[in-house]
Amino acid sequence: MQRTLCFLFLFFFSVLARAELTVEITQGVDEPTPVAVVPFSWSGVQALPEDVAKVVGDDLYRSGMFKIMPRENMLSFPSDRSSLYFRDWRISGSDFIVIGRISEAEGQLTVAFELYDILKEERILGEEIKANRTNLRAVGHYISDKVFEALTGVRGAFSTRIVYVTAKQLAPSKHRYRLMLADSDGHNPRTILESKEPIMSPAWSRDGSKLAYVSFESGRPAVYIQYLATGKREKVQSFRGLNGAPSWSPDGRQLALVLSKDGNPEIYVLDLQQRRLTRITHHFGIDTEPSWSPDGQSLIFTSDRGGQPQIYSIYLPTRDVTRLTFEGQYNARGRLTQDGRFLAMVHQSNGSFHIAVQDLRTGRVDLLTETFMDESPTIAPNGSIILYATQEGVRGVLSAVSLDGRVKFRLPSSDGDVREPAWSPFQ
Repeated sequence: MQRTLCFLFLFFFSVLARAELTVEITQGVDEPTPVAVVPFSWSGVQALPEDVAKVVGDDLYRSGMFKIMPRENMLSFPSDRSSLYFRDWRISGSDFIVIGRISEAEGQLTVAFELYDILKEERILGEEIKANRTNLRAVGHYISDKVFEALTGVRGAFSTRIVYVTAKQLAPSKHRYRLMLADSDGHNPRTILESKEPIMSPAWSRDGSKLAYVSFESGRPAVYIQYLATGKREKVQSFRGLNGAPSWSPDGRQLALVLSKDGNPEIYVLDLQQRRLTRITHHFGIDTEPSWSPDGQSLIFTSDRGGQPQIYSIYLPTRDVTRLTFEGQYNARGRLTQDGRFLAMVHQSNGSFHIAVQDLRTGRVDLLTETFMDESPTIAPNGSIILYATQEGVRGVLSAVSLDGRVKFRLPSSDGDVREPAWSPFQ
């Protein structure tokens, strides 16, 4: 029965257009921690292509957990401990301060930064980083990761990347689709693949070196693997019917797939070295959207075997199947946090599709979004943020929400729609 095929795998999105993403904070924590990020001093002659301190400040603000002091409100611009007067910064209301300096010698840059607790007048951390003019944004993200972890206890994920799918309408029946790669803040977008046919379901390998995705370039769905360093791509075994929803095993040796080569959509696992295909599910219902558990021992997947789409887990050594979701008539596209405790998913409520999270220890389900057509959740590698696609008016945007629902932001494109996000692992 094809009743649920659109929920499965062939979810065709509306007309899209390529654009760089921007970040708009829509909701943060009630009492964000006040932090001052002072412009880094520069001892060179030629102007730098990036403002490292601005990258850091923007990252911390984008997390929704910090209030960043405007530069025009700063009384001074210290770059080292000797020029830092804690009393002035206490008066300004900041709890923490990031200072830094950039120097150049023989064509190489040295970026030094320090984080201080203003109230305690103590240095929390400091480091020197070798850099060049082309990777200063990456240095800024690295510093943001360090500061974020020092102040929250959670590893920062600003240095990670995202992929997403765009398309542009060239004529009433002609489109151009692109698989895009960008920094986690939407900067530095580049095209990984361009096609006249749809591209779907991008998935990262756990080492961040490869992508798997579905392309219709041959006129029918097929799974491809793309090597990011070289641009090399290879077509995975292609079968009649559906070939889709690839998901990498934690060790990178296997791909979970959805195939309908035997007449019904089922979950399979492909050994990439031996090219051995193993069928995992055997049911008359539709099984789709596989995703690996962090330990590689189980797959979670969506199935309508109980009458409505719900999320199940199959323990691979024994093939025992356990139903995970019971609240509501529709739960799909499940993704686990790296600790295996929380399950992010698309949950239908009052006729609309929202992003929800379920605590697998307690069974509690929390609705995180209020928009009406949310899909494709993907979780930051530190487990703090869920990125997803949604509708804003008549166009699609990427939005994000923290696991506790306290922080929300959007990543709209400047002139079009984006879909199918996937967040990279730690690099």
